[in-house]
Amino acid sequence: MIERYSRAEMVKIWEPANKFKIWFEIEAHACDALAKQGVIPKKAAQAIWEKGNKEYTLERIRRIEAIEEETRHDVIAFLTELAEHIGDEARYVHKGMTSSDVLDTCMALQMKQSSDLILANINTLMCILRKRAEETKLTPIMGRSHGIHAEPLTMGLKFARYYKEFSRNQKRLLIAKDEISTCAISGAVGTFSSIDPKVEGYVASKLGLAPEPISTQIIPRDRHAYFFATLGVIASSVENLATEIRHMQRTEVREVQEYFSPNQKGSSAMPHKRNPILSENLTGLARLVRAAVIPALENVALWHERDISHSSVERVIAPDTLITLDFALVRLSKILEGLIILPNNMLTNLNAFRGIHDTQRVLLYLVEKGVSREKAYKIVQRNAMKVWESIEAGDMYKGHIDAPLERKVESITNKNCLTYFLTQDEELRELITVSELESLLNKESLSYYIKWVDFIFQRVFPK
Repeated sequence: MIERYSRAEMVKIWEPANKFKIWFEIEAHACDALAKQGVIPKKAAQAIWEKGNKEYTLERIRRIEAIEEETRHDVIAFLTELAEHIGDEARYVHKGMTSSDVLDTCMALQMKQSSDLILANINTLMCILRKRAEETKLTPIMGRSHGIHAEPLTMGLKFARYYKEFSRNQKRLLIAKDEISTCAISGAVGTFSSIDPKVEGYVASKLGLAPEPISTQIIPRDRHAYFFATLGVIASSVENLATEIRHMQRTEVREVQEYFSPNQKGSSAMPHKRNPILSENLTGLARLVRAAVIPALENVALWHERDISHSSVERVIAPDTLITLDFALVRLSKILEGLIILPNNMLTNLNAFRGIHDTQRVLLYLVEKGVSREKAYKIVQRNAMKVWESIEAGDMYKGHIDAPLERKVESITNKNCLTYFLTQDEELRELITVSELESLLNKESLSYYIKWVDFIFQRVFPK
């Protein structure tokens, strides 16, 4: 992944120096196990650690690359360079093993290490989401379905919903991490024909992995497919939250906005711009992470006991996907930490349609009074449509039964427009009184919509 979207801690896991270090440890631990069995001299195993356990400097890495130019085989190039340091005892290195034992076990460890970073990032993100949820627990905001005003909720419930979504992602990744944390030291085609299975168990325990119950010449790729699919789900959750921020920052909505630093510039042409660029960036990065899912699934089907059609894919998607997701999660945490909440605008938007969100309350009240649902729905809907039409006409003004949508002198912008039209409906007035309706839709009606917030919070954040 390009440096722009990379963090040093994650990049380090996938750098050649760490990869070769792990390769060496796999080989050296295997030699220790063989020495314990009496297959190779204990002094040879000790010498391999003493002479070979050196830092993989740029010079050593370049030497391995030069050898690979000749051999066209990365593991042989590594072993050849290692032998230059170890000397005669190098003949015991890689005894009974095959290249995939080293490659697959190493990648398993790298993915496990990367998972730990991702899990830490998710934990940080969840802490911020919880904090923001508690801060805005009772901050009213209009809920929307299909992008259209629905019924009120609170901003805290929005944050709590995302908290729970990432809590599920945390559990998914823990399972996926366990799924890929396996070690295979089983030799050609996975039959242990030239190496004792105890060697695999020993290496696995030293690296914090589990022995692969049955491998071919490689670890089964359904494990990897599950892992990358999980990363794709996490990326989609990142995009889900980023998209919400982008919509809420639109000029016509402006209920939240990303922090805009004093020297920040929004446009080379328009000095007024304050764009949600970080959230937009996350939408793009999520696409990159998900792009790895299909190739990972296609890597499952391989020829017989192995082929290398999966290899080139994994060399790209393993580091790039994990580095990208790591960066995206950290960026999302920073966005949320500095996110500016605009409660006044939330309230303005909530009241913009002057009570139109109360339609279900009136509908249910009429049903409770004995009116059929069909009749109640028809009455409430036709008056709600008048609210829509009055707004489309340009403003909301008090009208009369004969011309309710014409512009009038007396403004009703401080009144509930839905209530007004309902009280003018002759059919409705035969079913309930004006005082009943006004009592139902009084200024305290907002509490009706948020009365269960504490209950929901207790389910999301159990004590």
